[in-house]
Amino acid sequence: MTKVYFNQQAHIWDEEIAEKDTVKLQYIADCLTIKSGSIILDIGTGTGVFLPYLLSKVGMGGKIIALDHAEKMLLKAKTKNFTGNIVFLCADVMAIPLEDEIFNTVVCYSSLPHFPDKLKALMEMKRVLKKEGQVFICHSSSREHINSIHRQIPTVQNDLLPDAIEMVTLLTNAGFTEIKVEDKTDNYFACARNT
Repeated sequence: MTKVYFNQQAHIWDEEIAEKDTVKLQYIADCLTIKSGSIILDIGTGTGVFLPYLLSKVGMGGKIIALDHAEKMLLKAKTKNFTGNIVFLCADVMAIPLEDEIFNTVVCYSSLPHFPDKLKALMEMKRVLKKEGQVFICHSSSREHINSIHRQIPTVQNDLLPDAIEMVTLLTNAGFTEIKVEDKTDNYFACARNT
């Protein structure tokens, strides 16, 4: 259902829905401890709003697999002709068609609420992470703001961002450690490690 919704929104996403505040986006990027040369899985890439910030973190020696289940969102991202090593992958986070332990980092920007089984999605993220790799779940608005917007859209009205306690529980149950969750006025940020 959400795949249909996002495909329908792809042509207006950047102009009407996506975050345009570059200060907010840069702040989130600055919170990500990503080394130059890293191999990143960007889950829920959408139209690629966050890709320039990730590219600046990994540098020319790094690589990004940009995953999304809505093919029209990915097509829009591809038209932006980003400079860097990016591979676009149309796939479901619930069954990532990649081998175990290949990424230094998994980034999930502005997409976690839309996963129907968040625990299963997080377990898949952990599976593809190398040992000591990190997962980052981030949004450029608070949980309350995101959830209030989603509740007004019938197709995604139940796609809600978990509160800090639930997020810690989900990450713990998925097998992550060193968990940190922050829900601020302007952003939501969670990170954890695959040990």
